[in-house]
Amino acid sequence: MGGFFGAIAQRDAVLDVFFGTDYHSHLGTRRGGMAVYDREEGFQRQIHNIENTPFRTKFEKDLAAFRGCAGIGCISDTDPQPLLVRSHLGLYAISTVGIVQNADELVERYFSDHGHQFMAMSSGKVNATELVASLINQKDDLVSGIRYAQEQIQGSMTMLILTPDGIIAARDRLGRLPVLIGQSGDGCCVSFESFAYHKLGYRDAYELGPQEIVRITANGWETLSPPGEEMRICAFLWTYYGYPNSNYEGVNVEVMRYRNGEIMARDEVQRGKLPKVDYVAGVPDSGVPHAIGFSNRSGKPFARPFVKYTPTWPRSFMPASQNVRNQVAKMKQIPVPELIEGKKLLFVDDSIVRGTQLRETVDFLYGAGAEEVHMRSACPPVMYGCKYLNFSRSNSDMELLSRRTVQALEGDEGQQHLDEYADASTERGQCMLKAICQEMGFDSLGYQSLDGLLEAIGIDRSKICTYCWTGRE
Repeated sequence: MGGFFGAIAQRDAVLDVFFGTDYHSHLGTRRGGMAVYDREEGFQRQIHNIENTPFRTKFEKDLAAFRGCAGIGCISDTDPQPLLVRSHLGLYAISTVGIVQNADELVERYFSDHGHQFMAMSSGKVNATELVASLINQKDDLVSGIRYAQEQIQGSMTMLILTPDGIIAARDRLGRLPVLIGQSGDGCCVSFESFAYHKLGYRDAYELGPQEIVRITANGWETLSPPGEEMRICAFLWTYYGYPNSNYEGVNVEVMRYRNGEIMARDEVQRGKLPKVDYVAGVPDSGVPHAIGFSNRSGKPFARPFVKYTPTWPRSFMPASQNVRNQVAKMKQIPVPELIEGKKLLFVDDSIVRGTQLRETVDFLYGAGAEEVHMRSACPPVMYGCKYLNFSRSNSDMELLSRRTVQALEGDEGQQHLDEYADASTERGQCMLKAICQEMGFDSLGYQSLDGLLEAIGIDRSKICTYCWTGRE
């Protein structure tokens, strides 16, 4: 995934950019970057690897050297950025969040002739942000270039561009990710997460529409290119990615998760399928609010049978070795024996994608003495790897637990009936649930329905992307 933050003010804005970007650290794990502009010193930029050290720690030592009234920062799960670009459009810094699915085709189509080149990364691939900048530079002004890039890219691409005259923000063509503007008494900011600027003294001012392009200055903002009519914002922002106190399209993340859990419990009670359990619990962290909602509606007590120990290893995937990552994941799970031994537990997780860590969690719970472990997913079965963002991206859809299970049950024929398998009311749906329970060790399994999830979000269903569940754009 990735996150971004920019600020421009009638004062030095470096600390705002630093803290605002740091508040997006939950969205990425590989690279962090900052670029600031000062009228006397020009552009200053720094990029660090944050796989083993948090953004804040890596950049604290750089703050003394940064100076400027405008800047952008990013957390990236992909390429090093922001990039500094010099072209006929001038010198600017650019940061992006998204995926260019047709990157190889674009490189071949536009830049394989003499006179064009890219800096290759260690993998040999082209930096997606550099590719986006090259597409922008095909036109005579930044706005025309951004529109052109959005038209040519298959996938999704949101951009922040820092120029000597301000910050240009462009939401991706179908608005799969949010872009919000905050305003204070002496400046403005632009952010993925709204809570990031609330903590810095900015108030909610404006939310960009899909494909809208806006210029932001210390005095305000203006639309350079109007929003489109179509929107497909990612539903996983509410289910998993988003931070609890953020709002997207006017819907708070934490409130949606409570409501989602309540709807799951409501529907399960109506079907007469709610098992007799001692406690309802959430798989930390984002599964917890879904579980609270489930507990409140079902009447089953909420508890935390295990907690995560994160002071030394906040992210289990940080170590370079897979064996070390697996061990750290286990070390983080600290049981509360009094809430596990001899107990029947129902856990709610935000999603079930590949199922690897979830199987280890179930083994851990039974090893700690649980009598029964029932599992609920706060979203439907993930059937397709995401083509637009980094969530549920896979080398093959067969890495997904649901697709592997379908293949094991019915082979290639089963892949023609994925809608049935995703529907627990069908015979195929029941077969898939039973097979996953056997493989994972659950006493029962349930998925939130697509209708229930969309009800919990509460905005126009046509504006929400559900590709990873339905395969339909």
